Amino acid sequence: MKLNFNTYKDKVYACWVGKNIGGTIGFPFEGKRQVLDVTGFTTKPGEPLPNDDLDLQLIWLHAMETTGPYELDCKKLGEYWMSFISPFWNEYGIGKANMKHGLLPPLSGDYENSWKNSNGAWIRTEVWASMAPGCPEIAAKYAIEDAVVDHGAGEGTFAAAFVAAMQAAAFVETDIRRIIEIGLSKLPADCRVATTVARILECYDKGVSWLDCRNTVQQMNADIGNGWFEAPSNVGYAVIGLVYGEGDFKKTMLAAVNCGDDTDCTGATVGATLGILYGSAAIPKDWQAYIGDRIITMSHGEGILYNTPKTCTELTERVVKMAPVVLQANHGEVELVAGESEIPEHPVPDLGESSLTLQRLKALKPYQFEIDADLFRVRVTYDRAPDIATGEELGVTLTFLHPVQDKARRYISALGNMPRCLNLRWWLPEGFTVEGKQSVLLPHNTAHDRTPCRDIHCVIRAGEHVEAVNRLVLEVIADGRPTAAYVPMTLLG
Repeated sequence: MKLNFNTYKDKVYACWVGKNIGGTIGFPFEGKRQVLDVTGFTTKPGEPLPNDDLDLQLIWLHAMETTGPYELDCKKLGEYWMSFISPFWNEYGIGKANMKHGLLPPLSGDYENSWKNSNGAWIRTEVWASMAPGCPEIAAKYAIEDAVVDHGAGEGTFAAAFVAAMQAAAFVETDIRRIIEIGLSKLPADCRVATTVARILECYDKGVSWLDCRNTVQQMNADIGNGWFEAPSNVGYAVIGLVYGEGDFKKTMLAAVNCGDDTDCTGATVGATLGILYGSAAIPKDWQAYIGDRIITMSHGEGILYNTPKTCTELTERVVKMAPVVLQANHGEVELVAGESEIPEHPVPDLGESSLTLQRLKALKPYQFEIDADLFRVRVTYDRAPDIATGEELGVTLTFLHPVQDKARRYISALGNMPRCLNLRWWLPEGFTVEGKQSVLLPHNTAHDRTPCRDIHCVIRAGEHVEAVNRLVLEVIADGRPTAAYVPMTLLG
């Protein structure tokens, strides 16, 4: 499918302006749990408020520009968190603290994280959607890698996949209901985000009022966390704005914000989504003039990174430069062209169970992470939280897979037959022991198989002395190959 470059660029710009508008209107009311009566801006004209929803994405743009689309995963994004992002509140702080102690993503988002169902990830999806226009699978792939750093296997990660897919689809779809359904198709039907969005669509179809729908959403998720600041309801409030606003920018924005709770997030997301759907023509001129073009940041380590975009215009220019690179790297079936757009009647097919996003989310488990070596992949799944005391045991399942990413396919083509026999060696703290196999044999011709190849279960036993942070390393060597893979594991005393 072909997408006119100028049309695409206008949608990206409208996305960021809409994000700025919604964040600025909603921010003064953030955390107010009651139904609100907001009618517009309450801030000074020309002064957009700083908002982590937008400025965290400036770091992700920098990450994509410097690391590139092939290598950018949750572990790389975790390092960018540690280097450039300053907030320590809620899931941000928990994820960073866990990484500081050696827990790799997505484990960093799972361990002792009471905020894993919160809003920190689905509010920062536009950068992924804008670099993968018309390709929900690609956008959701990066959104999941982003989200698991501070949300692990929580609802916050499901929410990020939903919003990223919805927004990527909005570049080539024109119907609000359709992009919501595309987002839903990427989620397990029984996750709380999916059941919440489905209930909203049901309410709207039955003629339930905006207020009653809002109250239904709040009540059905009151058991999550402390009943507020959680992803299912707040994503729901954004969806309420989209369906009940019926394409009108102001009506949509105010419907979402007046649901209350995390108002800057809901407002910013619906503003960005409508900007993508309809371009800058859909943004009210008075609101656009009121907000201006500037981006004000609040979440970057001061003095560390100097080249982040300062305006929506500059941000747009840099994002659209990366889009062809991201699309090509991920085999995106969208071409940005100078000529007319050529978009079929159903530009985003329903992939059903074959959706890689859906498969990834269904397979997501707590206390799990992966190490991607060149010739194989190792998935580590602890039986429980990675704590250990003197003389205590902790089981761990090691899943050995053939590589399946695009990068791996290049290796398969270049190197021919993949190795079958993998030899294992443990490097342990003094007094620690491991019981389990010392080698594993991979099956034949599964280089493109996306299912696990071999599982082995090991038991780690602590010695008489346990440190606060205990680092173990599994060395994996493939027979007949010179490169060894090293799988770091951290157990907290």
